[in-house]
Amino acid sequence: MLITIVSIYTIYVLVNIYVSVMQIGYINIAKRKKAVLLSESQFLVAGNYSVAKEKLSIVSSFVDYILFIAWMGFGIAWLEGNILLESDVMTNIVLVMSFLVIGSIISLPFDYYEKFVLDKEFGFNKSTLALWVKDTLISFAMTLIFGSLVVWGIYAIISNFELWWLWSFIFIFGVIILINMLYPAFRAMFFDKLTPLKDEELDKKIKELMDKTGFVSSGVFVSDASKRDARLNAYFGGFGKAKRVVLFDTLIEKLTTKELLAVLGHELGHFAHGDIYKNIALVGGMLFAMFAIFGNLPDRLYMEMGLPESPALVMILLLMFMPVLGFVMMPIMGIVSRHNEYEADKMGSELGGPAGAIELANALQKLVTENKSFPLSHPLYIFFHYTHPPVLERLKELGVDIGDIDKSALEGSCEANI
Repeated sequence: MLITIVSIYTIYVLVNIYVSVMQIGYINIAKRKKAVLLSESQFLVAGNYSVAKEKLSIVSSFVDYILFIAWMGFGIAWLEGNILLESDVMTNIVLVMSFLVIGSIISLPFDYYEKFVLDKEFGFNKSTLALWVKDTLISFAMTLIFGSLVVWGIYAIISNFELWWLWSFIFIFGVIILINMLYPAFRAMFFDKLTPLKDEELDKKIKELMDKTGFVSSGVFVSDASKRDARLNAYFGGFGKAKRVVLFDTLIEKLTTKELLAVLGHELGHFAHGDIYKNIALVGGMLFAMFAIFGNLPDRLYMEMGLPESPALVMILLLMFMPVLGFVMMPIMGIVSRHNEYEADKMGSELGGPAGAIELANALQKLVTENKSFPLSHPLYIFFHYTHPPVLERLKELGVDIGDIDKSALEGSCEANI
């Protein structure tokens, strides 16, 4: 059984790396051909950025695999042998949290490199080292506090219920919904400074747009995201009357009022179609499958690992295999999500009036330019990773003539162009 578990994880890593290799090879060929949506120089820069990110992803995957083998081989046993407290519940909490903290510490160099080397080189990172350290410490503290509470909850369920995996799923699903409700408030409290939108005319137009779809919000806010990153973004957070509309200051700076309203119209399309609930249901289905599988593992696995079955060990195995199931489920979730994006684009263009489609198309092209998003991807990469349709396909659906696209990069030897 242990060999089967390791083999499944090995296959996941190999497939993940193979998809990244194909993407890198495709982009390295495509970026030297006729530019699409971007100028020649922007097209090349966007391609280089995508390749650099994918190479970092491959290195990260190798490290994750080595760490997985280490945990399965001796790491978990080492934790079990060195963390012995008088209270069984505290022993289990400390075991799981130690596993999480060690993983977070190992990932820190990758996070630092991405922000202060890669993103800085391509003009995204605006954060200082002091701000990054502060954000990291706050994240660690929140993980320790709230993570410990969640682990305690699952420990109590495993210890008291025969069908612990079902009740644990219900508990975690509830936690996820709660996080979605509280996310905007926590982000504003610890990371971003949110201020009410001061542009009264824009605020009025946004509220008129929300009224058309019945979206009730506690207000429209502007985030000082530019102190950390130059990318453009916006999000709707929370549930019920606690919902907030949050615009990054970078988005307000770069988009015209009509383009901004088109983007918000798209997001309101998600609300009107209940997409957030569909996404939560998909995540719930993935979690249910995960808990069902790991709630019924044979005792032989624990015997082969040389460890007694414990709530902490079950939780650690769940955490280690969550990325595997996520990778397997991603194509299904991606198909649903990409369909939802097309429908949201359609509604966003309708809410924008006669020129709504044009304004949304203009906004999408600006997002591609400002975020240095390479507009072409290998089909295999799209299948496994894309939650949004390729921007070229979205523009086609909006009636934009993007001309002929050179797809000959697919005919090249992708493996040889890393």
